[in-house]
Amino acid sequence: MKKILVVATNHGTLGDTNEANGTYAPELTHALEKFFAAGFGFDIASIKGGVAPIYGEDTEGDAINSMILSRDDVKKKLANTLVVEQLNLADYAAIFYPGGFGLLSDLATHKKTAGLLADYYENGGVIGAVCHGPAGLLPVQLGNGESLLSKHMVTGFTREEEVEFGTIEKIPFLLEESLTRSARKYIKRAPWTENVVVDGRLITGQNPASASGVGEAIVNQLLN
Repeated sequence: MKKILVVATNHGTLGDTNEANGTYAPELTHALEKFFAAGFGFDIASIKGGVAPIYGEDTEGDAINSMILSRDDVKKKLANTLVVEQLNLADYAAIFYPGGFGLLSDLATHKKTAGLLADYYENGGVIGAVCHGPAGLLPVQLGNGESLLSKHMVTGFTREEEVEFGTIEKIPFLLEESLTRSARKYIKRAPWTENVVVDGRLITGQNPASASGVGEAIVNQLLN
């Protein structure tokens, strides 16, 4: 069975601050748990390759997070991510963007990665993203000149959640505003509640509580 490609950030701080950041671990691990349960393998790639910084490793009481992060294959692939431009994305069953604030500072504006993602989607690929992960979809322009987001209903981390999390003044830009301007429709629910939006082959989740649901929706697309 084909692997699923995780595209992670190389940026290890919250915006321009000195606060350690990167990919939020539970948004990666809860999706991986669904991929593994369905029998899929995985790779992790980034713009530069090498280390993918993560945070949230010690989320109290999160057995899935602890279990997945303890796996040798996960640890090795986080420490040695592949360079996304060197991959043939057609080799992967789906592509998944976990969230975390680091992504706002690199993948959200990286045109080469966006170009690869556009080709992948136009060739029938399934794409998923959760929390701040949909920021990686912002620069994706399809061959007809339209943006990927302009054709889809999506969700992502909300303004209310940024305020409650204390990051509203530190982030490079507000994701809700960018998605509202770019997407066909932006859909949100109450802060911190699960919200997964499936629109064709594009699957998005609002927040950390939605990571498992996004993983499950990706699997359902691939197996049904």
